[in-house]
Amino acid sequence: MAPIISSSELKNFSTNNLTILDARTGKEARQNYLEKHIKGARFIDLDKDLAEIGEDAAFGGRHPLPTPEKFAETLSDLGIAENSHIVVYDDKNGSNAAARAWWMLKSFGFENVQVLDGGMQAAQKNNMEFASGEETFEKAELIKKENWNFPVSSLEDVENELKSNSSTVIDVRDAYRYRGESEPIDLVAGHIPGAVNIPFSENLDENGLFLSPEVLKEKYIRLLQNKPENLIIHCGSGVTACHTILALAHAGFKIPNLYVGSWSEWSRREGKEIAKEA
Repeated sequence: MAPIISSSELKNFSTNNLTILDARTGKEARQNYLEKHIKGARFIDLDKDLAEIGEDAAFGGRHPLPTPEKFAETLSDLGIAENSHIVVYDDKNGSNAAARAWWMLKSFGFENVQVLDGGMQAAQKNNMEFASGEETFEKAELIKKENWNFPVSSLEDVENELKSNSSTVIDVRDAYRYRGESEPIDLVAGHIPGAVNIPFSENLDENGLFLSPEVLKEKYIRLLQNKPENLIIHCGSGVTACHTILALAHAGFKIPNLYVGSWSEWSRREGKEIAKEA
């Protein structure tokens, strides 16, 4: 199943086991959901449902993964069963939490998971049906899972892979953040020495929709100098990195490693070198 679904496809989609998740973020995300969301969509919270935030971001970053056991409880509460077909959207072209939710659901073992191309904006443009208030649904049976299926890398893994030159580490943040010109979220500006910068925004066209699989494949083969294997993807806190992992999956590449702690962990960890570009 393609990891991306268009608003036209979703609008005409009919199945008894479809579950739509609203993964918008920000201080007003919950309120925005209550005011207007795609009809039937259930709200999933980045900080509470898609992460297990610790006391010190120097160990795990700003959005560490929850345990599979805890995520299983979230899925049960959201009424997501093993045979569910899940479509996730946000209002940031899939870059904020929709792709993170996709990564976690697929890594948890769900086969039928897709991100809505263009998100909330595309749904509005295509005149999809919207609703307000809470949606009602029943809890689902708890699914037992002990490990994530997709590969992840620790800070130590990233450091060792860079030292041995055995992996390409991709920083998907905006170029100005990578260069160290300024840092709007984390405490220190710059990047991991040896990491290359391919901003996630380059996965999209001028309308905020994903480039075609063919274009994405050609693009990444060229950028990676025909070596699209042994990749570690990171961003600020392991959320937007999933947008590029989604794009790579859309293009037909194997799922690369996710460095969940990302820059938020590396930049806070004592003694770690920080690179900047003049």
